[in-house]
Amino acid sequence: MTINWFPGHMHKAQKDIRALLPEVDLVIEVLDARLPYSSQNPLLAKIRGHKPTIQLLNKADLADADVTSQWLQAFEQVNQAKAYAVSQSEPAVMKQIPDWCRAMFPEREVNKKPIQVLIMGVPNAGKSTVINVIAERGIATTGDEAAVTKRQQRIKLPKNVILHDTPGVLWPRFDNQYSAHRLAIAGSIKSSVVDMGDLAHFLTAFLAERYADAIEGRFQISLDNGFDPSDEMAVYALMEDMAKSRHFVKAGNQADMERFYRQLITEFRQGQLGRITLETPAMQQQEVAEVEQLLAEKAAKKEARKSRFKNKGR
Repeated sequence: MTINWFPGHMHKAQKDIRALLPEVDLVIEVLDARLPYSSQNPLLAKIRGHKPTIQLLNKADLADADVTSQWLQAFEQVNQAKAYAVSQSEPAVMKQIPDWCRAMFPEREVNKKPIQVLIMGVPNAGKSTVINVIAERGIATTGDEAAVTKRQQRIKLPKNVILHDTPGVLWPRFDNQYSAHRLAIAGSIKSSVVDMGDLAHFLTAFLAERYADAIEGRFQISLDNGFDPSDEMAVYALMEDMAKSRHFVKAGNQADMERFYRQLITEFRQGQLGRITLETPAMQQQEVAEVEQLLAEKAAKKEARKSRFKNKGR
């Protein structure tokens, strides 16, 4: 299944962000710590340019701590942005965000000019939760579904920081469908436009390869040493066993797979499967290379079709 989702309000939000950027001093990009690469909007990176940036790997309490450390190191090496791991479970850390903003503009201690900050991110990365924690009041609407925030807000924070909130924004086409699936699993893409069975299959194969203990502990199923996560039929058979272990069955002792799909995704989002990160820096480098090769092949085929068309017209 190919995933793409770019509703009209996101197009407008993208234009609004472009218009607002010249007026702000700093950008805060909220990422999902379980998918730090996939939750980076490449369009937002182009739009913000060289603007000073803080990247927040949010929901860090749901992510694999060792892999989060890998991502923080990777961002430090390749980005001009400063990266921090944060979570709602540690509000005291989140409340340091205005201090982190001020530290990037020490001259404001003298002239007392407010620091104008734009906060952005993909849908459901937890941006609204971050705002509510640092503002110490319920300003931004939160939810477990994508695209809750629909309009811009201007919020005064401690330390003379003015925060400009924007709706979550995706990009029109996902060249990397691995990233698209991870975004959908994490809830950044509306559930009504994706195939939950496809997402559950993707997640189960990943868990079997990288977090077999999550399956064994949560579903009381032991994976054979020779289990192959790339074997689609083997993965589906595993999902059936996982469904039956929860007594998700229909008449004739048939596994109720639709119910299982929804439950598996919900349990991942809520952290009930354990602390899991869906991608590593090494995986990201390999996928980028694969996507670049795929795009080059598509471009070559397109050029070949153009050439054949021109030759026919002669």
